[in-house]
This record gives sequence, C-alpha cells and structure tokens, in this order.
Amino acid sequence: MYFRDIIGQEPLKRQFIKTVRGGHLPHAQLITGTSGCGSLPLALAYARYIACTDKGEEDACGQCAACKQFDKLVHPDTHFVFPIFKPNSHKKWVCDDFLPQWRNLVLGEAGYFSYHQWMGHIKAENAQGMIYAEESDEIIRKLNYKAYESTHKVMIIWLPEKMNETCSNKLLKLLEEPPTNTVFLLVTEHSDALLATIRSRTQLIRVKGIDQAALADALRTRTDFDDQTITDASRMAGGSYLKALEYGQTNEEQAWYLEQFIRCMRGVYTIANFTPDKKLEKQRSLKDLKQWADEMAKLGREKEKNYLAYAQRLVRENFILNLKQDE
Repeated sequence: MYFRDIIGQEPLKRQFIKTVRGGHLPHAQLITGTSGCGSLPLALAYARYIACTDKGEEDACGQCAACKQFDKLVHPDTHFVFPIFKPNSHKKWVCDDFLPQWRNLVLGEAGYFSYHQWMGHIKAENAQGMIYAEESDEIIRKLNYKAYESTHKVMIIWLPEKMNETCSNKLLKLLEEPPTNTVFLLVTEHSDALLATIRSRTQLIRVKGIDQAALADALRTRTDFDDQTITDASRMAGGSYLKALEYGQTNEEQAWYLEQFIRCMRGVYTIANFTPDKKLEKQRSLKDLKQWADEMAKLGREKEKNYLAYAQRLVRENFILNLKQDE
C-alpha cells in the first residue's frame, strides 16, 4: 500500500509524509475513522514510508529492499495485531497464527475491508473477534528485539477496541514506557471504547469520510458500475468506500436485508396508524412482526449487526430524501 493508492485523504497523506521527513515520529498515534474511510490503508502506507530507504517527497520509492518486502507484507520490523478467534482450546492462539490470511485479505482488498469481512475470511462464523491476553506477551516479545533493517519498529494494531482487559492494561504500560525507536499505530473505528489512559498517551489522528468526488473517481476506475450507480453510491456512502461498493453491488444478502426492512416498516406503520375499523389488520401486523422478530433472533450475531447497520443507513437516507438535502 502506497499513499498514491489511498482514496482521497490528501491532507493526511501530506501530514504523515511531513512527520516522517521532519524526523520526529510520535511513539504512538491513534488513527480513528469509520469503516471504509481508509484508516488502515493510511497506516500501511505510513509504515511503508517509514521503512523506505529511498523516500520520495510524495511517496515511498517502491524499489528498495524495504518496499519489496512491504509488497508482500513481510518486512521484519513491521508487526500486525488484529482481532482473531480461537478455533479450539488446544493451544494459545495469537495473531501470527492467522498472518497468512491477514496478508491475503490486506493485499487482495488494498486495505479496504471491514471487521465482518475479516471474520468471514478466517471462517469465524458466529464467534466474536478478540485480541486476547496472549497477544500482549507477543507484542512485548517482538518489540524487545532491535530493529533488523529499518530505523524503527512499527506495531500496527487494527481495531484495538477489541482488546480484552488484560491486553489493554499491558499495552498501556508499553505506551507509558515505549521501547526505543518503536512506533505504535492504533487503527480504530471506536476510539471511545478504548481506555481513556490509552487515548491520552497517543497522538490523535482523525480520518474524515472520503469526499464524494474522490469516491466517484475510485468507483469509476476500480469497478464496472455505470455512471448513475457511481453517482448514487458515492452520494449515499457517507464517505465510506466499503459502503459505496456495497450500495453498487446487487447481491442476495442485500436484497434480503431490503425485504426484511420493508416487512418491518410496513408492520410498524400499520400498527402506528391503527384505527378501530382496522382491528383485523392490526392483529395480522402484530402476528407478522412477532414472526419477523423470531426469524431475526435466529440469525447469527454478526448478521444481525449487519442488518441493523443496513437498516440504520436506509432510515438516514429516507430522512435526507424527505429534507431534500445532498448529504
């Protein structure tokens, strides 16, 4: 991942480059933004630029040994932590056990993927992703070594809000007394879920939503969407490339979400507008809503959360449409 590969976010690209070229790297930065806005791609491009031995004024060179290693995400001084699950209890599972899948998804999606995509990629099914206590010991072990090839060791922690309490407390101690020449990049979607003491020991970097023009350009070059779909998707995505892709792609899951949303809204509308002469309709709607709720309760937790996010977005878009506003 290079800075040139990132959709929009020009001010932040310049800020990161200026930080590296100025020679004063903060020991810990908290990069926070919603899913699909480019927080992880920014962290990856930033880490590459730190390691590059022939930096250009606007990007890494792409030719040095460090850049070649980054092309495969195998640079020895860059480490990754991310949510995982435990397939069984026969061993202590850590992120390195899932590193091949991580590299595969990061490189395949250019860093633009969601937590749900990641959990699906590692076949977690209904398991909740966590960063377990064992991972904190791995972080300490890796950072105790000197940098092999770069001037700095970089620890990228994706979704640190998924850390359990033990891991969070050990990370806090590391941030209070960081190893020499170490850079922590915490990439979060919910910074308020982190310990306040962790937030206070990091430099906050807010990643805004991608502007519509940059989103439209990316969709035009990276997808085969027609012009109208590109226009609609970039407008409705709320600055998220992932949501823009989701809007533009027609698939069975999205169609099912829409069907369930319509079913729920129609039932609620009938009940909310009940009059004495529509008693039978109300009873039918109540029965259907109960059946709907029972069906939704049988879904896995992740699918339930996906549906709620989809419904939330539709409600928002309906409000915007009624107000006749662009955003």
